[in-house]
Amino acid sequence: MATSNPAFRNAAFGAPGAVATSKVLSDNDLNALYNAPSAGSQDTDRMTYEDTIRKSVLAFGVMLAAAAASWVITPYVPFVFILGAIVGLVLGLVNAFKKEPSAPLILAYAGFQGLFVGGISRVFEQSAPGVVSQAVIATLVVVGVTLALFRSGKIRASKKATKVFLIAMIGYAVFSLVNIGMMMFGAVDGGFGMRSASIGILGFDIKLGLVIGVLAVLMAAYSLVLDFDFIQKGVNNRAPRKYGWTGAFGIMVTVVWLYVELLRIFMIARE
Repeated sequence: MATSNPAFRNAAFGAPGAVATSKVLSDNDLNALYNAPSAGSQDTDRMTYEDTIRKSVLAFGVMLAAAAASWVITPYVPFVFILGAIVGLVLGLVNAFKKEPSAPLILAYAGFQGLFVGGISRVFEQSAPGVVSQAVIATLVVVGVTLALFRSGKIRASKKATKVFLIAMIGYAVFSLVNIGMMMFGAVDGGFGMRSASIGILGFDIKLGLVIGVLAVLMAAYSLVLDFDFIQKGVNNRAPRKYGWTGAFGIMVTVVWLYVELLRIFMIARE
């Protein structure tokens, strides 16, 4: 949550203005005031929407460039996207647990995550032509609708909803790990493990992966709300400019997760 950001615990954000005093200023005091940085120069080192957007565009630009390269070379060097997935996961955890954001590490994460996204997209596209364009359009729609609802004030992050979100995330993570383990040991059939199994709902046989996928998309949408909320609170609390990178990183992680989930949903629907 944005309120856990160390920048918001800084004493500088505790009071909106200075307390008036009747002290007579000496010559040294006047020189100190004269040499102090102006309010305008201090504001340039504060988090803004425009600066956060620029950082986000740069990070996504790096990711898309790496994705395009991976799309081209994956048929010839298949392990590239696997390398991107592993290194991207490691860098993602490093960035998530760092107390202060690091632009080089976040851009490195964007590059390796791009290798993964481009490679997995190429593999899925070869198996089911058109699935990538469907996932891209669906991702843009979900992000756009979520942003519009957040800006209009119709959806907001809340403590209760965030607790439910965290519990759901833990359950989803456990399910995913168990599913991967069962696939590795051949305990389940189907290209997506337990996700490929069918369950009966209201007399219809529906793939479990579609149900799980829809729930994951809803969680990703709420994760976007948390990202937007973090940026909004950072700007309103005049957090240091560097935390714009944290906002850019959060949005990138969520959008990639959302895209992969939608890609998997469309692939399962094709089975």
